[in-house]
Amino acid sequence: MRRRLLGGALMLLLTGCASMSPPAPAEPVTGNVPGSVVDVLDEAMILLMERGYVVRHADADLGRVEAVLGRWPGYRLRLEASPAERGSRVEMTALRGGRPLPPWLLEPWLATLRTRLEN
Repeated sequence: MRRRLLGGALMLLLTGCASMSPPAPAEPVTGNVPGSVVDVLDEAMILLMERGYVVRHADADLGRVEAVLGRWPGYRLRLEASPAERGSRVEMTALRGGRPLPPWLLEPWLATLRTRLEN
């Protein structure tokens, strides 16, 4: 009897794991900032490193920076910049523990980047 209960409990746990849906894709935060794409990427990397992130990939030709923060549960940020009419267009996404961060958590980061580029 005990084996059947244990087996049933195990089956329920495994069924729950198998039916979990993957996380929704990260919703990007977008905005325009002053400066060229190279200036935006340079300042973004400085800001990321000041906050403890490690820049894993940076490519000015692609206009992209990817950085990670090793603290639990693990953070990953991706920033893409492209030329715009007055400056650059920035798009940012971030994951925490493999799950997307809500855009409102990234908006202050984008505002800080914009302020630094204006000075």
